[in-house]
Amino acid sequence: MISKIVTGVWNWGFLSSQDILKLIETSIDNGIDTFDHADIYGGYTIEEQFGKALALKPELKQKMKIVTKCGIKLITPNRPHHHIKSYDTSAEHIIQSAENSLKVLGVDNIDYLLIHRPDPLLNPAEVAEAFSSLQKEGKVKAFGVSNFLPHQVDMLHKEFPLSINQIEISPLQTKALYDGSLDNCLKNNIQPMAWSPLGNGRIFTESSPEILNLKQVVQEVGEKYGLGIDQTIFAWHLTHPTAIVPVLGTTKAHRIVDATKAMSVKLEREDWFKILEAAEGHEVA
Repeated sequence: MISKIVTGVWNWGFLSSQDILKLIETSIDNGIDTFDHADIYGGYTIEEQFGKALALKPELKQKMKIVTKCGIKLITPNRPHHHIKSYDTSAEHIIQSAENSLKVLGVDNIDYLLIHRPDPLLNPAEVAEAFSSLQKEGKVKAFGVSNFLPHQVDMLHKEFPLSINQIEISPLQTKALYDGSLDNCLKNNIQPMAWSPLGNGRIFTESSPEILNLKQVVQEVGEKYGLGIDQTIFAWHLTHPTAIVPVLGTTKAHRIVDATKAMSVKLEREDWFKILEAAEGHEVA
């Protein structure tokens, strides 16, 4: 099982090895043992930076779980043979990506490997073949997807059991509550992870009347539980029956510590709906 909240590393590219090590230790010391990666983060550099930080204290590898993603090909100097942004879910690319992630992270296995985006050319039998091979060789323990719609999840889940679907969900992006994504997770016993759980920080940076009202309601709900705005939103995720796992996007150790306060809070039903109502600008039908 992944931790109730996950530390995301997508914007750690400018940090030193010591800075990264501090964030890793802070996460683990506060009950967050799972770290969310993707091969493309930092233009294919952050996995390696994370691995260099881990090399300073290799005993931490036994205390953590690694989630990483593959399947997107970016145009970047680090991949000069990529001539167009595209998706690749061929068995060859999945296996090659996983093996490269293992190498640069400096770990013996990956806990969860996700297909990063739905690929119009995805062949579920071929993906299942790659997953099965990596699992049998002990290179990856379990698998999942990211940004997949319910019918896309079902298509692949039929061929190989999936454990995670990482989707965008926040009070500023509630689509997953209605498009079947979370229902599908319940049906298939798949853990949803929420990328951008704070709406890319818009609740703190934007000042439209709608967002100011949402911010006020979240703050009022949070005061009841002794939580700040971000902690209350994380509790809103965790209160859902699927226990949606928020992926943090911070580079600040104190924000990691603060976030963990939400892990032991379950919002009362009406408080959860107060936030939903403020998010959507109207009461439920």
